[in-house]
Amino acid sequence: MAMMSLAAAPADDPLLRPISPEYAQRWLAPETPVRVFGNTFSVGFGGLSVAVIRTDAGLILVDGGVPQGVPVVEANLRKLGFSIRDVKLILSTEPHWDHAAGIAALARDSGATVLASARASVVLKNGGHDPADPQAAVLEPFPAVTKVRAVRDGERIRLGNVTVTAVASPGHTSGSMSWQWQSCEGKACATVLFASSLNPAAADGWRFADHPERVAMFRGTFARFRKLPCDILLTPHPDQSGGDRKLAAVRAGARPNPFRDPASCKAYADRFEALLDKRLRDEAAR
Repeated sequence: MAMMSLAAAPADDPLLRPISPEYAQRWLAPETPVRVFGNTFSVGFGGLSVAVIRTDAGLILVDGGVPQGVPVVEANLRKLGFSIRDVKLILSTEPHWDHAAGIAALARDSGATVLASARASVVLKNGGHDPADPQAAVLEPFPAVTKVRAVRDGERIRLGNVTVTAVASPGHTSGSMSWQWQSCEGKACATVLFASSLNPAAADGWRFADHPERVAMFRGTFARFRKLPCDILLTPHPDQSGGDRKLAAVRAGARPNPFRDPASCKAYADRFEALLDKRLRDEAAR
């Protein structure tokens, strides 16, 4: 049914026009929506994360996926007993089309306020144009998000009984922002982090060695992640942190909850710092 929804997106809706459909399909394997822990749910896809936080004043959506996936995200909300109109806030991790291109449609359908870092807000409003982005040469434009509220690092956003803290995590993009909150099941509580990508990806010919300021962004974010309170880690692409396997285990009823891992943010930083170091070595060898 999810695949039918993808195919059925109205072609005449400019906010739902598919972007790179053949390439994006690798991320869009349909997944049953599921509770990750407490008030935190997954409503995304096999290769692309979209999370929902339930509060007593409505829902908070984290990331928006691609336009052709919006009908599936909205259907997944309904499967959980929610409605897109319950969404009051949409939090953006990064202004790349795979995570932000669906936000304009989701914001329109929900009436929600979109929140992002100041740097990312500019890129969301112009539809993805950022010449300083290491991937700028290969990134697809996406529907502009007309209304975005910029938030600062450390800002606390409250909706009902839930407070989300903005955690600046630049590197993959200059304006990448991660989002942290508490989730509880009875008396058992966990600090959840929906992290931005830490992947040191770049277009062909773009050298990190020529951009020490970008390397410094990454180093600062890696160091920060190693110190963050982090019991449960969610990442924009689940396989970046083993989230694909963990979600499958949660759906199968695994106990204890496989997402509970206080070392997960450190492991995430270690993995991608190793990739950055390898890229720098490869650049020096050429």
